Amino acid sequence: MSVRVRFAPSPTGHVHIGNIRAAIFNWLFARHEGGLFLLRLEDTDRERSTPEAVEAVMDVMAWLGLDYDEEPVYQSSRIEAHLQAAERLLAADMAYREDRGGKGECVVFRMPGTDVVFHDEIKGDLHKKGRDLDDFVIVRSNGTPVFHLANVVDDIAMRVSHIIRGDDHIENTYRHVMLYRALGAEPPKYAHLPMIVNAQGKPYSKRDGDAYVGDFRAKGFQADALFNYLSLLGWSPGGDREKMTRPEMIDLFTLDRVKSSAAQMDVRKLMHLNAEYVAEMPLDAFVARVREALAGHTWADDVDEARFRRVAELMQSRTHLFSYAATWKYFFTDDVAYEEKAVRKNVRKEGRREGLMALRDKLSGGSFSQEAIQDALRAAEQDAGLPEGKLNQAARVAVTGTAVGAGIYETMELLGRERVLKRLDRALAELF
Repeated sequence: MSVRVRFAPSPTGHVHIGNIRAAIFNWLFARHEGGLFLLRLEDTDRERSTPEAVEAVMDVMAWLGLDYDEEPVYQSSRIEAHLQAAERLLAADMAYREDRGGKGECVVFRMPGTDVVFHDEIKGDLHKKGRDLDDFVIVRSNGTPVFHLANVVDDIAMRVSHIIRGDDHIENTYRHVMLYRALGAEPPKYAHLPMIVNAQGKPYSKRDGDAYVGDFRAKGFQADALFNYLSLLGWSPGGDREKMTRPEMIDLFTLDRVKSSAAQMDVRKLMHLNAEYVAEMPLDAFVARVREALAGHTWADDVDEARFRRVAELMQSRTHLFSYAATWKYFFTDDVAYEEKAVRKNVRKEGRREGLMALRDKLSGGSFSQEAIQDALRAAEQDAGLPEGKLNQAARVAVTGTAVGAGIYETMELLGRERVLKRLDRALAELF
């Protein structure tokens, strides 16, 4: 059987990471098997499924490189086929009309009352007693098909071989298996993906942080990093690998490596992975993306381009997100704001004032290379009676305002002697 899988989102304007994770798994499975990855837009909710919402889905898929192999199917164009299927079920006495809730007649699918069993490619054999499965509506009283009917009819028409979706759909699947059989079609193979959860084991949502693909994109996450991270959220390629190329993922992806237990979203791991992708970017591309991220920061508008590139080169391997470049302000302007916690922890300590005074004196003449700066720091520590290395962070806070950044020797060299001395003077005047 040739593999045909589909991603079937309901366009609402936002694409949840859980949904796009399902799309990624479908895409990887299709590419591994040499099959086809299809797109169906379940756009029957006319209030929410606006052209803009549809475009948002398309845009996210293009950004992540999720290319599909046939023209997209719009579910709203297939309502007639759905209703024809309902009529067939009525004619075969597998469905009936009933007024539910006093709103007019619906079409209700008649569950046969037998137990339902299907094999899940991830969770194994799943079973439901017939007495626990009630009849259910497939066409509303206003004449519109319900998800269950439309979903199955369209999957039959698209010749879908495997349905890979979240395990929140398992209860639906028991009903869908019966619909397939009632419509004279063989059910596809099912694979239900583990839920994405937060640290407390509850379904991951907007309350836990960024939950939509657009949120991560807006913050400067790399598409390849997000794709890489989500592909490993519930799937194991074997070993301890975290950073993988797409060809590697395609080569290794099989459903028997997908875990059945819930997968925890860890933004810190994603951030670390993103930093690895950012560090590998060509410098020109990195500079361009940082420039985009700094739009609206007036201090960045007129900085010297050569100097900006030098700073970017120094900071690239330390930049988790492009938006972090907003913290580079101290390289280009003397409008430095001291972080109070950093001052308290690193500057207002015994011997630091004496050390910074000695450092200011030793940096006022001679070479201003990284080696000379390091030598000056060590000598200043000796003068102040400080252990080796204890003045580095105090010097960093004094000249940058923060306790984090690139190496202090490289940072001070790039800032230049005049700026460093000026900032040491200010720190000595204001921080003690």
